[in-house]
Amino acid sequence: MPMISRRKDKYDVSPSLRQYLYRFDRLREIPRVYKDLTRFSGSIPYDDPQGNETLWWSVFYDPEHMRELRPRLAQIYTELKGGGAAGDRDHLNVDRVDFGEFGNSRPFRIRITNSYNDNSDYFYVKQADASRIYGLELEHILSPNRINYLVNGNTLIEEHIAGVPGDVFMRDYVPKPELNHVRIAKEFTKFNERCFIRLLGDMRSVNYVVDITPDFEEVQYRVRPIDFDQQSYQKRGKTYLAYRFDSNKAVTKLAFKSLNRKTIEQYVAEEHSQMARRAKVESGRLKALLGVMQREELAPREHVKRLASDLAKYHHDDVYRDCQTMGELTATHITHLLEL
Repeated sequence: MPMISRRKDKYDVSPSLRQYLYRFDRLREIPRVYKDLTRFSGSIPYDDPQGNETLWWSVFYDPEHMRELRPRLAQIYTELKGGGAAGDRDHLNVDRVDFGEFGNSRPFRIRITNSYNDNSDYFYVKQADASRIYGLELEHILSPNRINYLVNGNTLIEEHIAGVPGDVFMRDYVPKPELNHVRIAKEFTKFNERCFIRLLGDMRSVNYVVDITPDFEEVQYRVRPIDFDQQSYQKRGKTYLAYRFDSNKAVTKLAFKSLNRKTIEQYVAEEHSQMARRAKVESGRLKALLGVMQREELAPREHVKRLASDLAKYHHDDVYRDCQTMGELTATHITHLLEL
């Protein structure tokens, strides 16, 4: 039986969360285009540059509708990248619009190309959901990565996160003899711990990317989540541990083979220390976010009770059993594990 067998419920963005987003400059007067993007007139399956099938569909619009969409999408792109500072947007072409029927967000992926130099970039248009926004914010505050996104009404705009998709990394990179096993094992251990501490679930291989950076002697890896739908929602504790998913078996096996227990404990301790430093630097922002989150209903009551029980057993600490919301569980988990 799969660990996650059904789509999560959608939770509206509350007035308190909108106030938080306004305070930290995430709320912008960008065009609300999600509903208009759903009015496509045709679609074809999108294959990646190597000819492999993907879960995306390239969609097409009537010429008149596309004439209306193009300047609005260009405006969103300039707002996302430069705060709307760019005046002339005529050089920004909407090359392609892809639609993903998977997941909870049913996203649109927009490919923008600069006609002056043929350089292309992407951004995503999704339905705004409170769980996803809390996930994005916690990633921005507690991870080594900055996250760029904007919200207006029911429209959520996310910047593209570059990297090799996790499932592709498992298939094409892990079997290579030149792969630095210790370095990828170290990074995956830290990634697993980051997700667990802030209760980001469903980190199957399709929901993260691996950023590969050549260094002066070796190659560095960083694993980054790209799907935040399952922030503090699932009821079973194991769904927040990336190594428990079948699609991550290859890298999990590699990690246990490459690292002994003391080394794993060292890397876990390092990640706790680094996350605690980030939390202290952003203490005002984190306190404000968790303050709003603790008052929100982000999962069925049954999920809260089951996860509280699982965390209490996992940590041998009854403090989790008193939590009444997923936000309280998340705040308690973060503050206790990071000793804030």
